[in-house]
Amino acid sequence: MDVLVGQKVVKVGKIDRAVSGTTVEEYKENLTKIYTVNTVQSFWAVFNNIPNASAMQVRYSYHLMRDERYPLWEEPVNQKGGTWRLKCHKSDTEQIWKETVLAAIGEQFSECMAEDDEICGVTVSIRDREDLVQIWNTNATLASKATVLQKVHSLLPNVNFTEFYKPHQSHHAYGRR
Repeated sequence: MDVLVGQKVVKVGKIDRAVSGTTVEEYKENLTKIYTVNTVQSFWAVFNNIPNASAMQVRYSYHLMRDERYPLWEEPVNQKGGTWRLKCHKSDTEQIWKETVLAAIGEQFSECMAEDDEICGVTVSIRDREDLVQIWNTNATLASKATVLQKVHSLLPNVNFTEFYKPHQSHHAYGRR
């Protein structure tokens, strides 16, 4: 899995989209690949040596993506998918991010997915008020059959967050590329 960090070129209130006039290519250029992890040891070597989510600047994000994917709904490999979105209090962001990442790399979500669907990434985005953790999947039409949110609640039973699912194809700019 690739660990990426990106400075978001967005205005507050917009989620993971570039400011008008910024292209997908310009957004990609703002992403920095930190490392590719293939083992648990290499994951921990990276995770233990990057700033915690709570130490990141506003409008910055970490992305843990599978198979050289970019964290963009516009990418052909991502277009049929979507994200479960967890809006969280800043005091809970670090814990939610860590548990979600550990569940993703530990394949704990695989038992929660419909056949022909999989988790392909996890993102944490630091915002002015509430932060956002996203769990990316490959097939939005199967999201209603998944139990991903129940799994997250079982991992974080005493943490409150607002949750919803958003298919990439529901993005207001989908199809205008």
